[in-house]
Amino acid sequence: MNPKISDFGLARTFGGNQIESNTNRVVGTYGYMAPEYAGNGIFSIKSDVYSFGVLVLEIVSGEKNRGFVHEEHSNNLIGHAWELQNEGRSMELVAKCLGESINVSQVLRSIHVGLLCVQRHPEDRPTMPSVIMMLGGEGPLPSPKEPGFYVGNSTQGFYDGSYGISSNSEPSITKLNGT
Repeated sequence: MNPKISDFGLARTFGGNQIESNTNRVVGTYGYMAPEYAGNGIFSIKSDVYSFGVLVLEIVSGEKNRGFVHEEHSNNLIGHAWELQNEGRSMELVAKCLGESINVSQVLRSIHVGLLCVQRHPEDRPTMPSVIMMLGGEGPLPSPKEPGFYVGNSTQGFYDGSYGISSNSEPSITKLNGT
């Protein structure tokens, strides 16, 4: 599969046959970068899947991942969605402005797929063609594993509460702002 066909982000900058790359300079916007990329500069088409998952959760909730603050915990939007999913309360994530006009089963499916996309380990994340099929389908979905940048019971240490990066390789971070 050509990574340029399914992915919308940084995967386009790599050669068509490249599955993974390691960069010396990490470029992107905090809150959307996959943990393996933000922490170690390792980028793959699964990094774009992570970013897509963040966008799905943002659309459903009407909140931005970056700067998300919840009064009861220190998790970001991803961690908040993960905890609600585990407690069977995913509908609490849905933006109030959507009101009664939503298709509940489709919204719950979108949250579930979003959480599959933001799983901590790239190999656990689906491919973009799979994501499209899952969003449009009605079949059962696999259970998502713990997401990246989750504060709760995380033992990986990627997230320090402010999207600071802990890494031995000390990559530089450049924030890109859209116009």
